[in-house]
Amino acid sequence: MEEPLGDEGAKKAPTSERQKQQSSVSSMETSMKKVSRTTKPTISATSNLLAPKRSKPKNPSDSISNVTTTTTSYPQNQFCSGGKTNSVSDPVKQSLPQLRRSSLPSAKPTIRTSSVSEVRKSVSMDKSLRTSIGSGVSKSETVKKSSVKPALSVSSSSSSRRLTSSSLDSTGSSMSRKTISKLSSPSARTPSSSSGLRTGSLSISLDRSSNLSSRRRAGTPESRDSRFIILPLVETNKAGDDVRLDLRGHKVHSLNASGLNLTQNLEFVYLRDNLLSTLEGIEILKRVKVLDLSFNEFKGPGFEPLVNCQALQQLYLAGNQITSLVSLPQLPNLEFLSVAQNKLRSLSMAGQPRLQVLAASKNKITTLKSFPHLPVLEHLRVEENPILKIPHLEAASILLVGPTLKKFNDRDLSREEVAIAKRYPACTALCIRYGWELCRPENAADSTFRFLYEQWKEHFPPGYLLKDALVDQPFEEDACHCHFVFVEDNNLSADPQLVLKYQWFVEERALSSFSAIPDATGEVYWPKHGDIGKFLKVECTPIMGEIKYPPVFAISSRVSPGNGIPKVVNLEVQGELVEGNVIKGYAEIAWCGGTPGKGVASWLRRRWNSSPVVIAGAEDEEYRLTLDDIDSSLVFMYTPVTEEGAKGEPQYKYTDFVKAAPPSVNNVRIIGDVVEGNIVKGVGNYFGGKEGPSKFEWLRENKNTGDFVSISTGASEYALTNEDVGRRLAFVYSPINFEGQEGESVSILSLPVKQAPPKVLAEFSGLKLLLRHLDGENSLDALSTAKIAKAFRIPLGAVGYYIVVKYTPMTPDGEPGEPAYAISEKAVETLPPSLNFLSISGDYVEGGILTASYGYVGGHEGKSEYNWYLHE
Repeated sequence: MEEPLGDEGAKKAPTSERQKQQSSVSSMETSMKKVSRTTKPTISATSNLLAPKRSKPKNPSDSISNVTTTTTSYPQNQFCSGGKTNSVSDPVKQSLPQLRRSSLPSAKPTIRTSSVSEVRKSVSMDKSLRTSIGSGVSKSETVKKSSVKPALSVSSSSSSRRLTSSSLDSTGSSMSRKTISKLSSPSARTPSSSSGLRTGSLSISLDRSSNLSSRRRAGTPESRDSRFIILPLVETNKAGDDVRLDLRGHKVHSLNASGLNLTQNLEFVYLRDNLLSTLEGIEILKRVKVLDLSFNEFKGPGFEPLVNCQALQQLYLAGNQITSLVSLPQLPNLEFLSVAQNKLRSLSMAGQPRLQVLAASKNKITTLKSFPHLPVLEHLRVEENPILKIPHLEAASILLVGPTLKKFNDRDLSREEVAIAKRYPACTALCIRYGWELCRPENAADSTFRFLYEQWKEHFPPGYLLKDALVDQPFEEDACHCHFVFVEDNNLSADPQLVLKYQWFVEERALSSFSAIPDATGEVYWPKHGDIGKFLKVECTPIMGEIKYPPVFAISSRVSPGNGIPKVVNLEVQGELVEGNVIKGYAEIAWCGGTPGKGVASWLRRRWNSSPVVIAGAEDEEYRLTLDDIDSSLVFMYTPVTEEGAKGEPQYKYTDFVKAAPPSVNNVRIIGDVVEGNIVKGVGNYFGGKEGPSKFEWLRENKNTGDFVSISTGASEYALTNEDVGRRLAFVYSPINFEGQEGESVSILSLPVKQAPPKVLAEFSGLKLLLRHLDGENSLDALSTAKIAKAFRIPLGAVGYYIVVKYTPMTPDGEPGEPAYAISEKAVETLPPSLNFLSISGDYVEGGILTASYGYVGGHEGKSEYNWYLHE
């Protein structure tokens, strides 16, 4: 860091005294420049070294700490009054005996010109001494105590290397920012310079620090808690004369004065203890990182020229007459701002995106109204301001700043105040910025709503009042509802209808500029995983006709993470509850941090005044209503399940009772061959509750006119006749339900009826028609080859067999019909042996031969006997 700038809390020292001290050490300037170029930002915590004990000041906050060694530091008093004592590291403790032996109090500091590192070594901090940070030391006190100054003993430079760690200066320059920030401390760490050190300013700083730092705060337990305030680090490796300007106490009236030599290369500019009242000319400092304008004559406004100092990291404005910071522009790199000992009545200014420390003690601040957006602020100091009278001011500051705030008025945040801040609604910070006065936490919700209502009421649509504006507690991936309730004023008529439009926003802090969430324009928003820990804001815009009125808003508490157990937010069953329709169940699931999975769905049927019964096979979100569902209520049951296997509670949705569909019929058709003599049947698929006495009718086509004439009613079957041959038939199905309601008739036409082929109509004599189907004629032995003989003599070989006759009807033109088969009633039997004739033939002369001829009947003939006789 850069070199010390002296006490901000102290009044200006006389110029003559400052010049005298500068001349007393001018011989050191040349030798110290070379060494100081290598120094880095450090923590200044050694300002009380070798100071004799003095009585406690009346105002503990007036104590000041500052030190000037070869590695110079920022003014510690830039923060505010009431600094805490500083702790000492073990390496520092080891150097204390040497300090005590080599340090003797004297009227003026004695500096031997040995080396800067040796001086640094000798300025190690004594454990018994305290360093406090204040901003209220009077001019008289400064002059009075300057008579006692420490003597700095300088030893050989070679020993400084071994004791580098014993110096807080060297420790601060070598430690990383991350390491330093681990020190739980709010005392000042001031910048140090590496080149361009003026011996006059050095002696002045030593003089002030050695005397003023001897004051110690009241010995309360908290004041005895020795800590450091961590200042942002400023790289000063190149802090040579070309980038550094130190004109402290030179009675500079204007930045445009001749000889001031402001250049655009300057990075460290110290202009405290001058007569500046305007920033005109500061525009050239486009690279400046540290700017000290303390103890000048600034009154403000007039800080607009600082907008050109975009690289500025630390700004010191303490000890002026500034009444307002409204004109202070946003500085994107500003990390430290001291405005202590001014006449500020509020902290209203542009938001500072990187500001970590804001010191505003010893002002006239009475309100937190228009508090700026400071998203990374860690330290806030407002001691010795009228605003301290506000109850729970610390809690209000926590609400305004947010979770980054670590210190308030140089102390760790009180657990009680943190707990109190959590009890206030999320909109409290915004209301405080608008001017709302802090009240008890239990009354804050109503009080803030009434406060906002007063801001909005002049812009409500005519005839309407706002009754409520709030947002539910949001959880990850759970439905978050907003509630904006506009009610009609009884004394006014509202026409046309009021319409509400919504827009959701999200941001990490309640005072931030909220970012709109795309497509989040309904009453419900499902916070995402990335929203955890953030605030939600909903703007509700009333619209009446074509007029849009100013929006009202509500801010939620921070989004909480889900527990991973899904839950059903809403169940709906869509579809008309009429037989035959398909209905579908919809489940709105809050996955609450779990991975969405496929839930378990099922349908149940509940008849009148009975318990629900599971419908077998109905295990999908969709279900088609059947005849069994008529006059029953259905139940859709859904159990959410995540991919991780976590199951939520099942939820149920009851439907109204299912109604029967109007009677109807489809798929009407004629069954059977439309051939003369056949019987055909008309059928169809009836639908619409239970079927009643549906009507059936048959009609025949008139060949001449083409019209259809009714030929049969009441029966679904019809026997085709010879009159139907060559004509089409029509079958008409008129559905009627059980209650007698008739639906729309449906008809179907047949093909022209065909003439039937010839067929057997009567039995053969002595034979009966075969009733069973024969598998062809391969299994039959043909007894006759004549196809037109009606008579047949049973041969001898047919005994024991049945006689089968095949008859094929034939039309005159030779078209065969379907053959018919007939079989004899019994098998052919064998008769007793007998003759159906017997005769003698031959020559009836002596010597002639006679032959007996006969017809044998009775199966196969055996050895028949022949007996010849003579008869007279």
